[in-house]
Amino acid sequence: MTNRVESSQGWISPLIYLSNNWISLAGVVLTTTGGVCWLFLLPVQFGEAASHPYLGLLFYLALPGIFFSGLCLIPPGILIRRRRERRRGSYPSDLPPVNWQNPAFRRVVTFIALATVVNVLIGGQFTYASVEYMDSVSFCGQACHSVMKPEFIGHQNSVHSSINCTECHVGSGASWVLRAKLAGVRQLAAFTLDTYSRPIPAPVHDLRPARDTCGTCHWSGKPVGDRLKVFDKFAPDETNTRSKTALLMRVGGGRMATGIHGSHLREGVQITYASNPSRQVIPWVRYVDASGQATEYATEEWSSSDPSAFETRAMDCIDCHNRPAHTFEPLEKVLDEALADGRLDPSLPFLKQQGLEILRREYETTMRAETDIPQALAAYYESEHAALFAARREAVEQAGRALLDIHSRNVFPEMKINWGTYPNHIGHTESPGCFRCHDDLHTSAEGKAISQDCSSCHELLAIEESNPEVLRQLAMGE
Repeated sequence: MTNRVESSQGWISPLIYLSNNWISLAGVVLTTTGGVCWLFLLPVQFGEAASHPYLGLLFYLALPGIFFSGLCLIPPGILIRRRRERRRGSYPSDLPPVNWQNPAFRRVVTFIALATVVNVLIGGQFTYASVEYMDSVSFCGQACHSVMKPEFIGHQNSVHSSINCTECHVGSGASWVLRAKLAGVRQLAAFTLDTYSRPIPAPVHDLRPARDTCGTCHWSGKPVGDRLKVFDKFAPDETNTRSKTALLMRVGGGRMATGIHGSHLREGVQITYASNPSRQVIPWVRYVDASGQATEYATEEWSSSDPSAFETRAMDCIDCHNRPAHTFEPLEKVLDEALADGRLDPSLPFLKQQGLEILRREYETTMRAETDIPQALAAYYESEHAALFAARREAVEQAGRALLDIHSRNVFPEMKINWGTYPNHIGHTESPGCFRCHDDLHTSAEGKAISQDCSSCHELLAIEESNPEVLRQLAMGE
């Protein structure tokens, strides 16, 4: 027994003595930090491994990396000190025993104990807070990704503003987290070197399929049926004349073979298409119906085109709903909405006309727009409607602030984003949208065309009427 203790002290004593150096002690700090943080995250990992986008990256890569980096620092520190002391001739021939009377042993044990206590006290909270922050919208949109200001503001003004970026852009699973972070490294390099594109290119070509992200909340097979949509429109005249357009949208869904969702998302339906990088031009479509019959449609240009110049992909929800969480509105539409909900006062003469004119101007910087837009509207009314401006100055100034708010949510001069830079493919009034395929120009070998029949998707109940009869009847319950 005595020989065994002496043997252990024969190799433990030099380790205790030689490990008392700053390199090895730094390794001890890293090792204890990684180990304690790992223990704190262990219960969370078992409960949220499938749903938390960054937890797997932290749990399986970052913390083990810290832990093993610390372990790797300890031996070099020992060897460096041993070599230095032997070269100087200061290495002791008789090391003190491994017990509490040994000062070096006490220092090492005390250091390890204090480092562990400190990590237990603050490491757990720090680790969890870091995970929460990396998963937040503010981190993605403001902290490290200031270049994403337009997308951040678009997200804040969308129906998905309460959803964190990573839930749609990453989703669950370690493989997609790793892909996202590798892409993030490239983006960080581009940001640091100021080589990123202005504007940021869209669409995102390596975005995760919508069934893995959108599909966790939205059921593509939901039977929606028909939905009434009413659009307000204001004319650019003196009284900002108001009219309404009413559409009955044939959404379909479920087992319905007709309607927008019925035709595109019915069980068994598969759609593949070829497009240019912006997905604005789609010259070829392959449609497999619910019975399994496949039909290919192509434009005249497709036969003479180089297929390698086009991207071929399976149709996804975001091919139509391409701006679900980063919404940039068309100019005239957003002005009409502001006039309808009272942000802009329609009793101010020519407000729609002036709003269009002022917001269509190009402003070199955001700061310049913040100054010029309110001033331009006030200057117009002061010059052309002096009496009204004197009587209703506050209303004019409020309208100027509303125009600036509209501009600041949709136009970003520093990123070269203007009206229409990021078109929305829902509909076909502000961009080709549906007409990228439904144009009567995509035909099959049998001569069948992808229809452009308006009634396939909606029924026009009223078109720019001041007081549509159909809305009056619906209001009265007729």
